[in-house]
Amino acid sequence: MLNTLLITLVSLAVTVLFILGVPIFLVIGFWVVGCSLVIDFTLANLGVTLFEGLNFFGLLALPLFILTGDLINAAGIARRLSDFAYTALGWLRGGMAMSTIGACGMFAAISGSNSATTATIGSIMYPEMVKAGYDKHFAAATAAAGGTVGIIIPPSIIFIVYGFLLGLSISDLFIAGVFPGILMCLCMMVAAYFVSRRNQWGTLTKFDAKLTLKAAGRAYLGFFAIFIVIYGIYSGAFSPTEAAGVTVAFCLLAGLLITREITLKTLPDVILRSGRLTGLLAPMIAVSIVMQQILSLLGARDFFTGLMNSLGGGYYVVIFASMAIMLVAGCILESLPDTVIFAPILAPIAAAAGVNPYHFAVIFLLGDAIGFITPPYGLNLYVASGITGIPYFRLVRYVMPYFFSLLVAWVIIALWPALSIGMIRH
Repeated sequence: MLNTLLITLVSLAVTVLFILGVPIFLVIGFWVVGCSLVIDFTLANLGVTLFEGLNFFGLLALPLFILTGDLINAAGIARRLSDFAYTALGWLRGGMAMSTIGACGMFAAISGSNSATTATIGSIMYPEMVKAGYDKHFAAATAAAGGTVGIIIPPSIIFIVYGFLLGLSISDLFIAGVFPGILMCLCMMVAAYFVSRRNQWGTLTKFDAKLTLKAAGRAYLGFFAIFIVIYGIYSGAFSPTEAAGVTVAFCLLAGLLITREITLKTLPDVILRSGRLTGLLAPMIAVSIVMQQILSLLGARDFFTGLMNSLGGGYYVVIFASMAIMLVAGCILESLPDTVIFAPILAPIAAAAGVNPYHFAVIFLLGDAIGFITPPYGLNLYVASGITGIPYFRLVRYVMPYFFSLLVAWVIIALWPALSIGMIRH
């Protein structure tokens, strides 16, 4: 009884810290240390687990794919992909909004980060959309929504974390995300078309096949980088970590020798930006693994299992109950703590109900992705606000069409397992 009271007080204290804006890493760290002291969980285990939690070869792909995203931006490859997307779709009503989403999809296929996708493509396409007659709020919301595919289309940083936590093949997780990520882009493009058509936003351009081919030719470096990742992993030529290393080397050489937009003088700044992000994510992964152990000792899995059973415990009950949990969690937490906290609890429950683990991984992480545009957290909305100067809450109304289009994609993916696991070699 005393332990329960103390754990409740610790949880309330860290909740207050979270509300006050204390970094989530410190919030989780304080909770872990506090609960360890309450339940006599040896602190020596804390140090060992923090080290062993990161002592995994597959996690090397994490900093490498982060660096890839910074390199393709610095090398001008992202701009070339955006130009190609616009020449291919600019003749449609809402074509520039659709091309922004398409560019986000192509950038995601190299970088694996939602915030990097929003920041990079948003900084390129937002000014062009406003210049073309789009409402500035909608333009910023489009960049925020497009960034959601950053963690679904492979390579995905959060898929690496998920595979590490659940003991799943990262290569197969990447493959499982291909078609769901494409479906997300298509659903958001449909939303962009109807919203733009209703408001008569954007200026139409005449489709020019020669111009499109020329833009595709200029974007060949981006296409080749995508090919390296997707084909290399699917064919078995590379592991995800090896694919990440090869892609980094290719993008670096392309920026130094071909586009020449990266110089030896600017390269340290690019690497430093990636290092800072890695320095934020890696400690989070380590401390969250200890959090899993404590949650397991406190009976969190038994609680959620009982909850699912009380609802019936069937295949679709587990899927849709998990989706509801993730939708709520995604509104208040970032994808990494969401994944570390809930995936080890919900995934075994889903597996016991007969849900394919790779299918469930996509369902789970798509819920995380939708959380990037849902307040009060909505990380991509904050990123879009930062690069455009538009207040955060003014973007919420304009992102709603994309939110509902992603819900449609989510339900389709949940009900159609083959979309996720059809390409995985069993």
